[in-house]
Amino acid sequence: MGFVYLALLLVTLGCMLLLDRRFRLFFWRDAVSASVVTAVGLAFFLIWDIAGIAGGIFFRGEAAVATGIVLAPELPIEEPVFLLFLVICTMIVYTGAVRILSSIRSRSAVEEPS
Repeated sequence: MGFVYLALLLVTLGCMLLLDRRFRLFFWRDAVSASVVTAVGLAFFLIWDIAGIAGGIFFRGEAAVATGIVLAPELPIEEPVFLLFLVICTMIVYTGAVRILSSIRSRSAVEEPS
């Protein structure tokens, strides 16, 4: 049962990428820019986590569903995978919201009398 959390993170990450592919929101819209944004976002959050660990703020909890594999003291392997999911999910939600709002604006502009 030690790989449940990691497996669920990978499955949900895969689902987000399928949504991205279907609607061409992030990676399937501009792979180079998406890769840069993802790398910078992941690096930012990993540095944030490392600073929190060094400051004694963040601790690794013991959970039966986690693998128990740590990349560094108090940094489980699930953390970078979660941060990757967080960045990709955020960007897909953001680009999807921008597309929806643009569609609403363009529809209302067409419907308004001149």
